[in-house]
Amino acid sequence: MNGYSETLDYLYGLEKFGIVFGLDNIRWIVSLIDNPQGAIRTVHVAGTNGKGSVAAMLSHVLRAAGYTTGAYTSPHLVSFTERITINGEPIREEDVVEIARFIKERIDAADPDRHFTFFDFTTALAFLYFKQKGPDIAIIEVGLGGRLDSTNVVNPLLSIITNVDFDHQEYLGNTIEEIAREKAGVIKEHVPVVTGAQGAALDIIRAAAVDTDLYVLGDAFTYKKKGDQVMWYRGIHRTFDDLSVALRGDHQLFNAAIALCATELLGEKGFNLNEYAVRKGLSSAVWPGRLEIVRKAGKPLVLIDGAHNPQGVASLASYLKNHFLNRRRVLIFGVMKDKDFPQMLKGLLPVVDLTILTRPETSRAALPADVAGYAPGAVVTATVAEAVDAAFKMAREGDLIVVTGSFYTIGEAKKALDERQ
Repeated sequence: MNGYSETLDYLYGLEKFGIVFGLDNIRWIVSLIDNPQGAIRTVHVAGTNGKGSVAAMLSHVLRAAGYTTGAYTSPHLVSFTERITINGEPIREEDVVEIARFIKERIDAADPDRHFTFFDFTTALAFLYFKQKGPDIAIIEVGLGGRLDSTNVVNPLLSIITNVDFDHQEYLGNTIEEIAREKAGVIKEHVPVVTGAQGAALDIIRAAAVDTDLYVLGDAFTYKKKGDQVMWYRGIHRTFDDLSVALRGDHQLFNAAIALCATELLGEKGFNLNEYAVRKGLSSAVWPGRLEIVRKAGKPLVLIDGAHNPQGVASLASYLKNHFLNRRRVLIFGVMKDKDFPQMLKGLLPVVDLTILTRPETSRAALPADVAGYAPGAVVTATVAEAVDAAFKMAREGDLIVVTGSFYTIGEAKKALDERQ
C-alpha cells in the first residue's frame, strides 16, 4: 500500500467478505498491535437509530468543555476519512496509509491467509489512531447490532443503547426481543448504561443489566419539547430549561436527552461538563446527512436525510409535515434491497408531491424497477447523479428536493450537488 488510493482499494476489497459476526478476528488483529483500545477512554453507542446524532451531540458538549474528543462512526457520506475524527477533524489520508500499512504488515507476518472484514480492519485502524493521538475520550459507534460487533472489544466508561426497532433482521433477528438481545450485548459489568428503549426491548435490556446501573429515559431522566428545537431536561442530578438543539427534528430532542444523561454520568467519571458546555454543545452540534440542508444558496432547497428504515422515515415524515409547508416536495429515493422499502415509501409518499427512484453504486442497492411497484407514477433513474439532474428539471424555484433512503444515496447526492455547484 504505497498511497491513499491503493489503501482504499485494499480496504474496500475486504468488503467481499461481507458482514461476518464475531469478535475472534478483531481480537486477533488488535492483539497484533498491542490492544490499542485498552489505552483509550471511550463511550460505546449502540441502538437502531440515533447513534450518530447522540455521538455528535455528546462530542460537541465534551469539546465545548475543552476536552479533545475522538469519534469513530459509520458509514461515511463522501470520504472514508469522515469515519475517524478528532474534534471534528477527519483523519489525514497520510495517517490512513501509514496505520493501515502497519496493521497489514503485522497481519501478513502472523497469518497472511486469514480472512477478516472491512469493519474489523477499520475498527482496529481507528483504535490505533486514537491511541497515537491521545484524545481525552473517544465516542465509539457500533456498526451493526452490538454483541458481536467489532467495536465490542472496548471496555468503556459508559454504554448507550439509543433505542431498539426493526432493522437488519437478517442479521439481528425477526423479533424486537431478538434484536434487543444483540443490542444489549454491549452491556458490561459495572459499566453504567443509558437507554431510550421501551417495552419488550427494555425488558431484555433490564435483564442484561443486572451487574450495573441502568438509566432509562422516562424514569431516571426525561425531557419535554418547549418549542421548535427547544427542550426542558430533568436528569439524574441536573435540570436544564430552554435548551436549544441544533440538529433538526423532534426525534433529536429524544437523542439530546440521552446525550445529556451521558454527560451527567461522565461528570461522575471526572469530566467537568458545566452548563455552558452543555448549552454550547447542543446548540452548535452538526451531524452531516441528518435533516441537513445542503443547498441553501439559490432555489430549490435540497434536504438530505439518512433515513434507512421505517422508524427513520417516520421521523423524516413528521418533520416534513411541520416544515417547508409552502413548498412542493420532490423526493429522490434510493434504498438497499434488504430494507422494508414498501413500508418506508408508505410513510414518505403522503408528504411529497413527486418521486424519483434511483440506485446508489453498491451491490446491496435495490433496483428502482423493483421499488417502482410501491410508488405509482414515480420517475425511474439509473444513477443518483441522474436523479439529481431529473429533480432539478422537475423542481420549480420555490420547491424542496428531499434525498433519502440510504446513506449511500445521500452521499452520492451530496457529491453530485457539489459538482453541480
